[in-house]
Amino acid sequence: MTEVNSPPRLGGWTRFVTARPRLSLLVALVLTALAVVAGSGVADRLGSGGWEDPTAQSTYATKALEREFPASQPNLLLLVDSGSASVDDPAVAAEADRLTARLVSEKGVIGVGSYWRTKSPGLRAKDGHEALIAAHLTGDEKATNDTLDRIAPALRGTHGPVQVKVGGIVAVRHEMQTIIKEDLARAEMIALPVTLLLLVMVFGSAIAALLPLGIGIVAILGTNAVLRGLTEFTDVSVFAMNLTTALGLGLAIDYALFIVRRFREELSTGAEPLTAIATTLRTAGRTVLFSALTVAVSLAAMLVFPMYFLRSFAYAGIAVVLLAAAAALILLPAALLLLGHRVNSLDLRRLFRRGRPAPAPTAGEGTAWGRLAHLVMRRAPFFALATAAVLVLLGLPFLGVRFGTADDRQLPSGAESHVVQQHIRDGFPGNPGGGLEVLAEGRATPAQYTAYKAEIARLPEVAGVDGPLVKGDSAYFTVLPKGEAVDSAAQRLVGQLRATDAPFTTKVTGTAAVLVDSRHAIAGRLPWAAALIVVVTLLLVFLLTGSVLIPIQAVLLNALSLTAMFGAVVWVFQDGHLSGLLGFTSSGSIETTLPVLMFCVAFGLSMDYGVFLLSRIKEEYDRTGDHHEAVRHGLQRTGGLITAAAVILAVVMVAIGTSRVTNTKMLGLGIALAVLMDAMIVRSLLVPAVMRLTGTATWWAPGPLRRFHERFGVSEGGENPPGGAGHNATGHDVPADDNGDGSPHESGGVRAIR
Repeated sequence: MTEVNSPPRLGGWTRFVTARPRLSLLVALVLTALAVVAGSGVADRLGSGGWEDPTAQSTYATKALEREFPASQPNLLLLVDSGSASVDDPAVAAEADRLTARLVSEKGVIGVGSYWRTKSPGLRAKDGHEALIAAHLTGDEKATNDTLDRIAPALRGTHGPVQVKVGGIVAVRHEMQTIIKEDLARAEMIALPVTLLLLVMVFGSAIAALLPLGIGIVAILGTNAVLRGLTEFTDVSVFAMNLTTALGLGLAIDYALFIVRRFREELSTGAEPLTAIATTLRTAGRTVLFSALTVAVSLAAMLVFPMYFLRSFAYAGIAVVLLAAAAALILLPAALLLLGHRVNSLDLRRLFRRGRPAPAPTAGEGTAWGRLAHLVMRRAPFFALATAAVLVLLGLPFLGVRFGTADDRQLPSGAESHVVQQHIRDGFPGNPGGGLEVLAEGRATPAQYTAYKAEIARLPEVAGVDGPLVKGDSAYFTVLPKGEAVDSAAQRLVGQLRATDAPFTTKVTGTAAVLVDSRHAIAGRLPWAAALIVVVTLLLVFLLTGSVLIPIQAVLLNALSLTAMFGAVVWVFQDGHLSGLLGFTSSGSIETTLPVLMFCVAFGLSMDYGVFLLSRIKEEYDRTGDHHEAVRHGLQRTGGLITAAAVILAVVMVAIGTSRVTNTKMLGLGIALAVLMDAMIVRSLLVPAVMRLTGTATWWAPGPLRRFHERFGVSEGGENPPGGAGHNATGHDVPADDNGDGSPHESGGVRAIR
């Protein structure tokens, strides 16, 4: 508690952010306006792919086939429905030929083929009423989208005796981009008012509630500008925009929530605004900075993977976390200094108090959480075992996970490209989309091609082999597996084809080959990503606490908190439970990169809440030397705020989870569940129970590490005598009373924000 009459002790950071608050806010306003301009149209420059390893054999083969044999890689399909007539009816055939000829004449379209020109049975439906026209659109993703926009309106719809629908990979990706942009706008319309309402309930004051929302908007707009700049140099996934919105609002609100809460409490003790700002930045500000670093590190782990889908989330996530922290630590103090006591203006809760005076911000705060902490620690073995068992049980469905690739079933069942692909899956012979292509490079004789074809035809998983189609020194074979497109047999066949000797260089591609290569790329780099997260987390938590055991507990309990999310992902999205209620089509598998993405994001958010709790416990332990009381007091002071922050972030993620694209729905709802489980189960029950069981050994560290922490640590526990005031590193008296916001005050750390 800051003395009313004592002059404010201003460190360098406090002087920097409060020297010219009006100028700071004006500059921020100008920069935000520039960010709006710079980030405009960013969604149109983002891609909807990025699940493949760009260095993989399958990626090389796909590009080579697109270049040399475009007809082998059709990315545009026209589903021609002849109604009650046969596709071989002369009128139907004549109209289909006109459509094919029109497609051939279009710029940017090559490799056009159709059932009526090739008579291939694979292009004719089993009932004889539907057939396909296939083509390849050239160029990168933006070029193919532009071509599709130009030609699709004239192709789809009724043409004489036939009805035409547009499908294929290009159409799927284009429709996915459009839906994601529409869903994101709707999610923002849902999240912003609900978030504002929750903030008003937390703060009471409408003015105080608007500040976190403003910080979130600044972070989102700034990140959009960053992503727009990145598109000039690298591919960025459109899915990353969802993370930008979710983390921009969620984390900015988290950070601002702690800072505004701390500032208001300082004012309630009689401190002047400048003094309150100084204390707030030394306490909640330092914790916010530390939390932002832990989240950024977890997201940065995705940079080790080659898929631009995952790397895009790292770009967006790191940018939005750092911008949210910067806005909370620079703009928010300037705004609070200008507002002063007016931060409590427009107290909407007075409408329900009927003339009663407003309670002090800390009055009766956390008593229920204190009682819960006491109960949990009194029955620590039971709560530790019970909560751990429940979390493990909820995660068991993940043992049956099946990995696959993203396809049209990500889209709503009524989406045109989804309808086309579903008709092909259900009504056409063979195994559409399940074929493997073998690219053969190098000069070879017809006899050598024939011998190679016979050899791969003898493989046990092969249903048939077509080809070769030869062009110069290149050729390709199409191999049809006996089973499903990406089942275990098809994946084994990929390995068998790659191991088959040939007198020329061979490379295998196709859906199963892409999946095999993606899994290999993730498996090979996953240990590095996990090591980065674990090592840096251990180091940061050690610097915060000075303990050897607490960092290990933090990593293990954080990982345990994610089990419910992974179990739910498999039970709901892979196995299809609740698919009708949630409005999605289950493909029977989980896209390979999604678990990695969800782990990195959810682990970082769990650490965000863990830092606030551990920091408060550490401060109390340093002040009193009473381990039991420190844990109880830490939960009492942070439980309500962490829960409020988690609920707000979960609301934002659920809004993202209303998307009609399955992967986005999975990401939003899964992380919302992980956040709530972490805040309400792990932080409230498991952490205090485990810390009670480990007792004072929780704080042990060997001598060399203790000395390292004393020199480089960022924790704020000083050499305070139990129950009394201590001194910080500058020699100023530090009162022993409570901060009340769950963020530690400066009692000995030499690296706090000042």
